[in-house]
Amino acid sequence: MSLLSRLFRQPRPVPTAPHSGPAATPMAPAPKPDAAATAREEEAAVTQAVAAGDATGVGKWVLEGSSSRTRQLAAQAITDPDQLRELIRLTRGKDKNVYRILTAKREALLAADRAAQQRQTEIDAAAAAIARHADRPCDAAYAATLARLEARWQSLAALATPELRQAVANQLTRCQATIDEHRRTREAEAEQQRTAAEAAAEARRQRALEEQAAAATAAERAQQAETERAAEHARRAADDAEVRRLVGLLRQAQAALEHGGTARAVRLRDAINESMPSAPPLPAWFERKRQEIDARIAELRDWNTFTVVPKRAQLVQRMQSLIGAEMSPEELARQIRRLRDEWRTLHRGATDESTPERALFDAAAERAYEPCRAHFARQSEQRKENQARREALLERLSVFVTEQAGEDANWRLVQQALAEARREWRACAPVDPDVIESLQERFHAVTGGLQARLDEEYARNVAARQQLVARAADLASLPDTRRAIDEARELQHSWKAVGPVPRRQDNALWEEFRKHCDAVFQRSAQESAAYAASLEGNQARALRLREETEQIATLAGDALRDGLRRLESLRAEFDSLELPRATARDARQSFARAVARCEDAQRRQCNEAAQLGWSESFAAAARIREYALATANPLDSDDLEARRAAAGSAVAGLVHAPAAARTVLGRMLAAVTTGTIHADLAANEAALRMLCVRAELISDLPTPAVDLELRREYQMQRLVQSMGRGERVTPADLDALALEWLAVGPVEPAVHDALLARFERCREWRGAGKEI
Repeated sequence: MSLLSRLFRQPRPVPTAPHSGPAATPMAPAPKPDAAATAREEEAAVTQAVAAGDATGVGKWVLEGSSSRTRQLAAQAITDPDQLRELIRLTRGKDKNVYRILTAKREALLAADRAAQQRQTEIDAAAAAIARHADRPCDAAYAATLARLEARWQSLAALATPELRQAVANQLTRCQATIDEHRRTREAEAEQQRTAAEAAAEARRQRALEEQAAAATAAERAQQAETERAAEHARRAADDAEVRRLVGLLRQAQAALEHGGTARAVRLRDAINESMPSAPPLPAWFERKRQEIDARIAELRDWNTFTVVPKRAQLVQRMQSLIGAEMSPEELARQIRRLRDEWRTLHRGATDESTPERALFDAAAERAYEPCRAHFARQSEQRKENQARREALLERLSVFVTEQAGEDANWRLVQQALAEARREWRACAPVDPDVIESLQERFHAVTGGLQARLDEEYARNVAARQQLVARAADLASLPDTRRAIDEARELQHSWKAVGPVPRRQDNALWEEFRKHCDAVFQRSAQESAAYAASLEGNQARALRLREETEQIATLAGDALRDGLRRLESLRAEFDSLELPRATARDARQSFARAVARCEDAQRRQCNEAAQLGWSESFAAAARIREYALATANPLDSDDLEARRAAAGSAVAGLVHAPAAARTVLGRMLAAVTTGTIHADLAANEAALRMLCVRAELISDLPTPAVDLELRREYQMQRLVQSMGRGERVTPADLDALALEWLAVGPVEPAVHDALLARFERCREWRGAGKEI
C-alpha cells in the first residue's frame, strides 16, 4: 500500500485472476466472489503454470495473486535469476513475505554459484597438483604424497569433466609407473645385498658352530658345579631370611607393646606362632623373648578392658547430646569429628570392641551429622553453580578476546571488561578444590593476555602524551602568542584523541600538560580580551546576516531571485565568522534554518513556475485539439479560422512552458495545419487512457475499474520487457508522460477532460513530494 493510500485509508483494488479472453462489459454488479474458492483456483493455476514451465505465468501470479498464500506459492517456484531480480524490484515495499522469499531464493542461487566456482577451483588445483607430482623423481615421500593427492582427487572427481578425469587418470598412471620402476630398482639392489650378506653369514655361522662345540663341553662341567653351589647357597639364604623375618616380627611386636598397640602385637605374635613349626634353628634368646611378649599382651588386655569400657559409655553419651544441638553446621561437624577421633584413639591397640556400644556411637553420629550433610550438600551445589558461572565467564571472555583481536580494539571497553571480569570472578566463589587451580590458570591465561595487550596500549599512549607534554613545554619559547595559543589548542585536541592511560600516570601527565598550556594562555590575557571583543562583533554580524537571510525568504518573484543571488555571499561571510563557543552552535543552526527557508522559497517558486508552464502547455494542447476537431468536422471558415488563430496564439504565448513542450506543441499545430494530424478519436482516447494507467502506476494511485484490465496487461508487458535489464520507473517519468500527452491527437472534449483530471491527479501527487 502506498503512503497516500495509508494516509487516506483508500482500499487497494483487488486484482483478479489473469485470463486470455476479452473482457465483457458487466451489465449488473457481480456477486462478491468466494475468497477461499478464488484462492484455491489461483493456487491450482500456479501449480499448472509451474508444471508447464511457464515462467511468465508464474511471475504474473507473484504480482497479481489475490491472497498472500498464492503469491508466496508462486514466488517459491521462481528459479530464473533475471526474473528473480525483476520481481524483487516490483515487490519491494509491497509484500514483505513474498519479497523475503524472492530475496532468499536469490541469495541461495548466488550461494550455489559461489560454491560451484569454489568446487571448480578445488578441482583444478587438485588436478594441477597431481600433474606436478607426476614430473617429480621418486623419493621416500613420493608414494605417501601421491596417496594424499589421489584421495583429495577422488573426493572431487565426480564433479570434474570427463576430459579432466581422463587427464588426471593418465597422470596417476605415470605416477604409479614411476613408483613401480623405483621399487624394481630398489628390489634389485636389495637382492644383491642379500646374496652377499647370506654368504658372509654362512661363513660366520660355521666358525660360530665350531667355537660353540668347544665351549659347550667346558660350560657343561662348570654349570654342574655352579648348580650345586647355588643350591647350597639358596638353602642357607632361605634359612637366614626366615630367621631375620621371625626376629623382625618379634621386634615389631615388642615395639607395638611399647606404644600401646596391643592388637598389632597380638597379630604379630600369632604370625610368629604360625611359622614356628617349619622354622630353621633360631637363637637361644628367641623363645625367652616370645614368652615375655605373651605375658605382656595378657597384662595389657586386662588393663584396656578396665579403662576403655567407661570411656566408651561417656563418648556415646556425648555423641547423643549432639543430636539436634543448636550450633552452626561447621561447628557441629567439628564436634562430631573430634569425638570420632577420640573413639579411634581410645580403641587404638585394643583387640576386642563392644559391638552394641560401637553401633550406638555410630548411629548417634549419623543422626547428629544429618544437618551437616544437608548444609554441605547445599554448599556443594553452590560450588558447582559458581563453577558453572566461572566457566560461562571464561567463554564470554574468550569470545570478547576474539572480537578485540585486531589492531582496532576498543581499549576503553577492554579496561571495563577486565575490571568487571575480575570482580565477577571474585564473586563466583567458592568452587570445588579439585577444579579451582585449573579454572584459575585458564582465567589468568585469558585475562593475562588481554592485560598484556592493554599494557602495550598503555605504554604507547603514555609515550604519545609525554611527547605532547614536551611540545607544550616548547610553546613557552614561541614569540607569536596567537600561534602558541592555536598550537596549544591543537595539542589539547590531540590529547583527547590519545587512548587510555593508567589513572596514576594520567593525572600526573595531565597536571604537567595543563601547567604548560596555562602558561601559554596567561600570556594572552590582553589578546584574549581583544579576541573576546572580536567574537562579540562577529556574533552581532552573524545576527544581522541571519536577519538579512530571513528577509530574503519572505520575498517573491524578481525580488526573491535578486535576493537568492546575494545568498551565497551571505553564506560565505557567515561561514568565515568565528563565533563564541557558547552561542556558535545555536547561531549556525539559526542561520542554517534561515538558508533552508530561502531554499524552500526558491523551490516553491520553481514549482509554481513549472506548474504554470505545464498548465499553459495543457491549455495550448486543448486549443490545438479543438482546432483539429474543427478541421475534421464541417464548420464555416470563420469559426475554423478563429480556432486556428486561438491555437496559434496559445502556442505563441507559451512563456513559462518547458522547451520540450513548446517543441511538441509547435509540431502538433503544424500537423493540424498540414492535415497530417492523427485524427482517429478512439485510438487517441486509448492512448490517453494508457498514459493515465502508466501515470497511476508511477504514483501508486488506484486505477478506475474500467481500466483495471488495461493496467494488468501493461504490468505484465513491462515485466517481460524489462526482465534482466534492471529497469526502474521513477516519478521523473511523469514529465515524459506529459510530453507524450501533448503529442496525442484530438479527442472528444468531455472524454479528454475526464482523462486529464486523472492525469493531473497523478502530477499533483508528484508535486506533493511523494516518493515511490
